[in-house]
Amino acid sequence: MQTLKRLWRERPTLNSFLFLAAGMLIILYFSARHVGFSASQWAALALATLGLAALCIWIIGWETAESDDYESNEPES
Repeated sequence: MQTLKRLWRERPTLNSFLFLAAGMLIILYFSARHVGFSASQWAALALATLGLAALCIWIIGWETAESDDYESNEPES
């Protein structure tokens, strides 16, 4: 359990990506399971979904970096 806690603290972006990607892939599967996609179509959809999850986490990271910069530039009182 300590290893998981350490991993969560050391790599929050990677963990966020993994959780978001897993959730998005589950939603993709349940939403399109009866459509009749071929294996290559499923692979393309899965890759696009993983790319979107990565893009979402990258954009969220901008906000985190900006708030960290703002906090570090505040004058001490």
